Amino acid sequence: MNAAHPDVQMPTTIPAYLDQLREALAGSDPALVQDALYDAEEYLRSELAENPGRSEAEVIASVAGSYGNPAEVAEIYRDTEVRVQTALRPPAAPPRRSAPGRFFGVIAEPRTYGALFYMLLALATGVFYFTWVVTGLSLSAGLAVLIVGVPFVVLYFGSVRVLSLVEGRIVEVMLGERMPRRPLYAARGKPWLQRIGEMFTDPRTWSTQLYFLLMLPLGITYFTLVVTLLALSVGCIGAPIVALVGDTGWMMVDGVVVDAGAPWTWPLWMAVGVLLLFATLHVARGIGHVHAQLAKHLLVKSAQYG
Repeated sequence: MNAAHPDVQMPTTIPAYLDQLREALAGSDPALVQDALYDAEEYLRSELAENPGRSEAEVIASVAGSYGNPAEVAEIYRDTEVRVQTALRPPAAPPRRSAPGRFFGVIAEPRTYGALFYMLLALATGVFYFTWVVTGLSLSAGLAVLIVGVPFVVLYFGSVRVLSLVEGRIVEVMLGERMPRRPLYAARGKPWLQRIGEMFTDPRTWSTQLYFLLMLPLGITYFTLVVTLLALSVGCIGAPIVALVGDTGWMMVDGVVVDAGAPWTWPLWMAVGVLLLFATLHVARGIGHVHAQLAKHLLVKSAQYG
């Protein structure tokens, strides 16, 4: 990294370094801040472990030239983030000025299919997350009065943070929202009891569990909606084909067989199916965007709070 400027006052402790780094990253994406804090602490503590005879101030001063001061590190992370996001961003679709162009152009946008697949996957992940949280909270409450219950509770809450990171990666890959790529920063210089207490009092610990509980009804809704709309659109498009092979009916609604109708209505059925298909893609893209914001709000700790 860049050499530290001689006129910049370097912090003398790792927590102070991290506080300055957080301040230097003010206004940046909370996920970026979480990654930067984790990386900085990992690097500084590894250097401290390799130099047991030196103080934190001496270690920080010695790595200033290779790692940089908090302001320099923040600038490097911002520049790297821009380059990475530019490289990962799907190719921009050509601008479409007309309403039909914007409506039908959704089929050429990669994020549309990511959102569609996420809605299908959400049923499985929702069932797993809901089961994990309900089981974990129930066992934690039942075992809390026992000696063995305390390690179990700590282990459960730690697993929630790991699952939060996993869900964040799924959201970022499929929905395109920047999510943390490193675990939640925790001041490892603090005593164990204090760190455990902060885990329980951290609002993000509870908002993550709320998110996991919400994923079951959301997953059921997403899956049902996308499967129903896709089935209806494909059914309408395939109605003329089914009629041509001599089938008397092609769709059943509440036990009533729906006929394809007269041949002159077949193009109308296909047009309705095509329009419904593209409308479904728009719905999936919109839901994906809204869900990504929900995940960002509940899973990522705000950068303004330490």
